[in-house]
Amino acid sequence: MKRIVLIVASFVLFLNFSYEKPKDKTPDFLRLESRWVDSVFNALTPDERITQLFMIAAYSNKDMKHVRETREIIQKYNVGGLIMMQGGPVRHAKLVNYYQDKAKTPLLLSIDGEWGLAMRLDSTPRYPKQMALGAIQNDSLIYFMGKQIAKECKRIGLHVNFAPVVDVNNNPANPVIGIRSFGENKYKVAQKAYMYMKGMQDEKIMANAKHFPGHGDTDVDSHKGLPLINHPRERLDSLELFPFKYLFERGLASIMVAHLNVPALDTTKNLASTLSPKIVTDLLRNEMGYEGLVFTDALNMKGASAYFTPGVIDVKALQAGNDVLLFLNDVPKALEEIKKQSQPELLSRKKLICTAKKY
Repeated sequence: MKRIVLIVASFVLFLNFSYEKPKDKTPDFLRLESRWVDSVFNALTPDERITQLFMIAAYSNKDMKHVRETREIIQKYNVGGLIMMQGGPVRHAKLVNYYQDKAKTPLLLSIDGEWGLAMRLDSTPRYPKQMALGAIQNDSLIYFMGKQIAKECKRIGLHVNFAPVVDVNNNPANPVIGIRSFGENKYKVAQKAYMYMKGMQDEKIMANAKHFPGHGDTDVDSHKGLPLINHPRERLDSLELFPFKYLFERGLASIMVAHLNVPALDTTKNLASTLSPKIVTDLLRNEMGYEGLVFTDALNMKGASAYFTPGVIDVKALQAGNDVLLFLNDVPKALEEIKKQSQPELLSRKKLICTAKKY
């Protein structure tokens, strides 16, 4: 009897699920007028066209030594952006203005704000975590939450919010996703993630779906090790990849690739999905047709950094097909190693970061 009830409930949810044919899957920022993009890109030196793909961490709760070191990296290497970490809103805003003033090229500024700025900044509004949002019936509330979070991001100079999480929460032993997911039903996850995404992007803040190709069914935290997703391709297509496909078809601006080992997609031993051309280029870009901006997950996380040295990991991330290298371990080493590579396709999408800044 219980099984029948579950089947009926799932079928009702399936019937109510939005399958409207999207008008255009191209992210909004790719349809912008390109003269500014071309002028900025053409003014960059060959080294700067590489370092524009780098996004380093900046904190507003650290001392002046950290501020000075961050400023020096911005000025010396003209990095593309910052991921803003722990701190407070007033200190953050002052530093954002300071760093932008010192930057030769405008910085692309991001934050992990899944439940709003409060995920990183004190004294800011804290919104419900995604598991709580998974329980509400009126998904338009999630849309308006997304709009409000986006307005708060804009007020303190941010451009990208690394949200929503679109991992399907199908492993109760998962140490890192759990309440960050909308739930265990792929239809709910997809629809609610879309409402969050649309709310932010309607306010011109880039949403970011994470963690591709799906971090829900793991029992290892990729900050500490390399999780194994040992499911066949058919299962990945029908479950883990489903919410990503749904958002791709509706204009998702950016995506974050996780540090996962997925043998069904790439059998290379100890190779994180972030560093896999088969996953980032063949699957994400070519097979699934994703056109938006692709971020790595933080490259200092052990799921990737435990197996490759600074510089080498950055080259592999670009070779895989990522656009933005997030939370680099060593900027000068990354630049040095990337410059050694002769493959023209390594930097084939490098103008995309300038296009994102125009957005």
